Amino acid sequence: MERIILASKSPDRRELFKQARIPIEVLKTDVDEEQFKKEIKDPIQLVMELARTKGLNAKEVMQRSKKEGIIIAADTVVELNGEIIGKALDEQDAFRILKKLIGKTHNLLTGIAITNTHKSKVITDYDSTTVKFLQLSDNEIWNYIRSGDWKGRAGAYTITEKASLFIEYIKGSPSNVIGLPMHKIFLILKNDFDFNILGIK
Repeated sequence: MERIILASKSPDRRELFKQARIPIEVLKTDVDEEQFKKEIKDPIQLVMELARTKGLNAKEVMQRSKKEGIIIAADTVVELNGEIIGKALDEQDAFRILKKLIGKTHNLLTGIAITNTHKSKVITDYDSTTVKFLQLSDNEIWNYIRSGDWKGRAGAYTITEKASLFIEYIKGSPSNVIGLPMHKIFLILKNDFDFNILGIK
């Protein structure tokens, strides 16, 4: 059985595999995301290119260490009326972001890239999920921010914690909002890599 390498430092993405009882190894990669954001303004193109770059970086690291495996990389942003919203820099930035999103629908976009250390192909794809927040007062937003759940999350929230209390509805893949469209990963592994993760015990 080939090992699965998750090229991400996101605890939410790790948790998705844990919940599915799929063993993984984590390999953190360093990519200058801000440079990509300056050059690429289309949110779909941005998340796919960042995922591809992270995947190829992880592949190089694996090949140098003579290790083999399937590599899964991803990147997530929030898109609101064409504006790309990433992670908050600090509490004030988190408030600014959440103030924009409160009471509105926005799209959560995740780009994924899957490759294999001993094959040249890299399959990239993306998924989009629509999320709507309830109306919150400024005080309620600050109460949420003080929880610290916003840290390291696109759009300054995650549905796995307190933000689940003020999400009115989700249209699309719930796992995509957490950080990975697991259904697309399943299909790519099965159709493009002949690897069925349902068989993992």
